Amino acid sequence: MNRGTPRRATIADVARAAGVSKATVSRFFNHRERLLSDDIAARVQAATEQLGYVPSPMAQALSRGRSRLIGLIVADITNPYSVAVLRGAEKACQEAGYLVMLFNLGNETGREREAIDALTGYQVDGFILNTLGRGAGVVDAVATHGKPAVLVDRRHAGMHADFVSLDNAGAMAQACEHLLAGGWRELLYVTEPQKGVSTRRERAAAFAACMTAYPKQARGEVFESEEGADDALQDALRALRRRAGKTRRPAVVAGNAVVTLRVAAAMRRLGWRFGQELGFVGFDDPEWAQLIGPGLSTIAQPTDEIGRAAATCLIERLHGLEGPARQMLLPGALQVRGSSAPTGP
Repeated sequence: MNRGTPRRATIADVARAAGVSKATVSRFFNHRERLLSDDIAARVQAATEQLGYVPSPMAQALSRGRSRLIGLIVADITNPYSVAVLRGAEKACQEAGYLVMLFNLGNETGREREAIDALTGYQVDGFILNTLGRGAGVVDAVATHGKPAVLVDRRHAGMHADFVSLDNAGAMAQACEHLLAGGWRELLYVTEPQKGVSTRRERAAAFAACMTAYPKQARGEVFESEEGADDALQDALRALRRRAGKTRRPAVVAGNAVVTLRVAAAMRRLGWRFGQELGFVGFDDPEWAQLIGPGLSTIAQPTDEIGRAAATCLIERLHGLEGPARQMLLPGALQVRGSSAPTGP
């Protein structure tokens, strides 16, 4: 130890200074003063202040059987959605006296079991899971450790846990009805490959339902955009305009902010303009959406509310709430900008 650094006081130092046992000091810091006389409690308090002793939050929590730590596992921390949900969850946890430990999967399915095992090693009390939603790794790992968990955005087959998400069907109906009201008739839904990811499947199904609901007005297809397959996306956009012909104005609905960036890049390469050659509405409302072209219309997710709701659900379970798994589907908010401007009668 550096001789210039003062030694940090320990619980043993407090016990010696107060003339009591370490167990008595522990009782004092764990708010069990009713087991101590007023004189002893006062002596421990005075010794603590004299020595500048600060008890370890982790040690206090573990002595009560809880760490006050929440494990949050996200599929991809570079996704703005995940970051925004994390902020909401972290604020709710802080207000309830919990801290959040983050594990980023980097979109690697095989790391889900590793993440749960690692956070369990830090004695987290429970999990908030915004993972890939594929395979049985999460379900098996959570069952093995027996800790409560809440799912965010993506479901896991066979896992009965509280679930918090955007109302995907309602949000897709908002997007499609807005485009149709503006005169856009030939639609293309562009999504990342569905690959068993519940959110992507739900949004694609909701898009198909919207097309079925308006057979005389709308006609649409679904295109799965692979990372790096730029030519395929451009071909899909060209095909959309060909199907539209001269009488049906074409528009794109993008499944998330990742897809929105791919569509924007393809539009730039093609020399097309949003709101002119193609209409557009995208899921997620990143800060840069209003800076592209005439501004991109979006469905803003209530990410802060989703994060807070997930944390609240988990903390309620930790405090003893029982009963069947709950589902909370929160509404999105349509942000109208120039990309979906009406095309006239």
